[in-house]
Amino acid sequence: MFKYQELYDYLIKMQSIAKIGLTYSKDPYALDNYAQINDLSKEMLEKLEDVKINRNNYFTRDLYPTPSVSTRTFIFNEKGEILLVRESDTNTYSVPGGWCDLYDSPLESAKNEVSQEAGVEVKNMRLIGITERTPFKANRAIPEYMLGFYAEIASSFHEHTFETNDVNFFPLDNLPPLSNKVTLFELKRFILAIKEDHPIVD
Repeated sequence: MFKYQELYDYLIKMQSIAKIGLTYSKDPYALDNYAQINDLSKEMLEKLEDVKINRNNYFTRDLYPTPSVSTRTFIFNEKGEILLVRESDTNTYSVPGGWCDLYDSPLESAKNEVSQEAGVEVKNMRLIGITERTPFKANRAIPEYMLGFYAEIASSFHEHTFETNDVNFFPLDNLPPLSNKVTLFELKRFILAIKEDHPIVD
């Protein structure tokens, strides 16, 4: 039987999944299901907490405006080549990563994103930098803090999610077309931070 905290955490996670699905899904059937999950979990949270979830909260994003937080994890093979994933929607490449989910630590979020996008588990992770990414710098919609991690591969490759359609290592002097989620300037900056063991802090 669920304890109070476990039930609360479960409902918060369901709200997070619903919001992500409503934001990014294009399929009408999926959108309807995400809307039902959103409404049901919100109703249960209101009963559990005896509050109205439409007040100021993380899900309506009408709190004091703050940047969103994302992670990117830099992984290299024995040849010094970097692991990149090709994004299904743009067919451009990026370092594995994405937005941090609510109530996941940055490290948990980074590990999950690598597993989902690259189909591999990682170990010995360490923070190599925190950068500020603002909309006017690369046509981004919202301000963002990006946490860069360095990691080693800890498993064989397994199936990855629909978000990516290719996973490969590339030499640093022959990179494929990059998405705007990690620019060439940012990529070089993080690689230098790893080589010099000098963390980036914007």
